[in-house]
Amino acid sequence: MARLAPLERSELAEFEDFFKIVDRVMGFLPNSMLTLGRRPEILRGFSALTGAVLGPGKLSPELKQLVAFVSSNASGCRYCQAHTSASASRVGASAEKIAAAFEFDTSPLFSDAERAALSLAYAASVVPNDATDEHFAQLRKHYDEGEIIELMAVIALFGWLNRWNDTMATTLEPEPITFARTHLAARGWEIGAHAKS
Repeated sequence: MARLAPLERSELAEFEDFFKIVDRVMGFLPNSMLTLGRRPEILRGFSALTGAVLGPGKLSPELKQLVAFVSSNASGCRYCQAHTSASASRVGASAEKIAAAFEFDTSPLFSDAERAALSLAYAASVVPNDATDEHFAQLRKHYDEGEIIELMAVIALFGWLNRWNDTMATTLEPEPITFARTHLAARGWEIGAHAKS
């Protein structure tokens, strides 16, 4: 059960334009945003940061969501694993590729460039941080500095979201629960007590 209840969407009317974008991109409005709305100035800043990190950039939306998924997997956040896997599907990743993200380093479904990005996502998301100079040497073979910044921004954003949702015990919404139960359960995903309604 959530440690703080989310507000009703109607209580956050000033964010409705942003919420419509989230609805269009994700297919639903996350409870985490409705809880953040208890401090509108933080939700405003979060909205701007999320738009800059996950919005149009040099990296594909699919890669960004797979990086977020692997990062959330490394940190153990079931809420964000469900969200990012469902979002990866919405932007074009196949169910097979999403499930194979648990073995990105050996799966033939991933390119060397994707492996380099996902390897950093995993290493940078475990505690203690395990990112090395070798990770960056591999990244530089495939990405320019701006793209590396974009990758790191996704990893850092989900580090924040993983801590937020695990600690706040954010209730997981039906849409990502359905996706994760259908596509990730065979890989060990389960809802986690903190995310149950």
